[in-house]
Amino acid sequence: MSTSSTRAVRAGRRTVDVHRPDKVLFPDDGITKADLADYYRSVAPFMLPHLRGRPLMLERHPDGITGPRFMQKDTPDSYPDWVHRVEVAKEGGTVTHTVCDDTATLVHLADQACVTLHRWQSKADRLPWPDRMVFDLDPPEDDFDAVRRAAHLLGELLDALKLPSHLMTTGSKGLHVIVPLDGHSEFDDVRAFARDVAETLAAAHPGELTTAARKQARGDRLYLDVQRNGYAQTAVAPYSVRARPGAPVATPMRWDQLDERETHARRWTVATVLEQARSAPWDGAAARPRALGPARRRLDALR
Repeated sequence: MSTSSTRAVRAGRRTVDVHRPDKVLFPDDGITKADLADYYRSVAPFMLPHLRGRPLMLERHPDGITGPRFMQKDTPDSYPDWVHRVEVAKEGGTVTHTVCDDTATLVHLADQACVTLHRWQSKADRLPWPDRMVFDLDPPEDDFDAVRRAAHLLGELLDALKLPSHLMTTGSKGLHVIVPLDGHSEFDDVRAFARDVAETLAAAHPGELTTAARKQARGDRLYLDVQRNGYAQTAVAPYSVRARPGAPVATPMRWDQLDERETHARRWTVATVLEQARSAPWDGAAARPRALGPARRRLDALR
């Protein structure tokens, strides 16, 4: 039953209440909390494989994307018992992260005005060992041509290291280049390897690329950001909505889509992404994880 204050949404085996379903979260687009819940329910078959078992950081916008933003790590006691959790050690205590393993949890998070989900690079049962390595291509301005060039350069270097990679629009300004790993290297080793790859690439193209963390030191160069490869760091999850006008979505894509004229960081939105998701852009050889040991030896031989 749906009322002005609550709407019941069927999500798998559960029914989840969405409160204040008519609350507008994207004022320029008229997208409501109910629309967000419907989106996450529809994209769940494609999104959940990228979420299951992973601690999350939740980006909440209870007053819409023009209001205050809350970055939530700890799971409130008010969340239903069926929402999975994982307790993670931190300095001076622990934090209990939400884990999204099913469609009902996705809908519940939409009810909490969680617009964007950010995921760990490891799973709860193997926290110290990431199975993803992420390069964030961050241009100084909204310049997707620079992102496109950097992605090609990075992809060529990763190919030389025999590390297959995926592409994903961030829904913001840039791209993520993601390398599936076999989960046998610890975070410090993965981050050090990613840093060495980025520094090697930046040294070969010093006028275009930089690894400088300070914005003042970057000038007009694209930043090769590898910080998301540290322990407890997160990156935006595939098919997450971004808190920007138009409701763009962080979207997996094929390498052959990179040079399409219509491709940019916000190409896909909640209104258009499902067709792209159904095309299974990350299927195939690039989905097979790799060990870092052989790639490290190849990189050291190049440097």
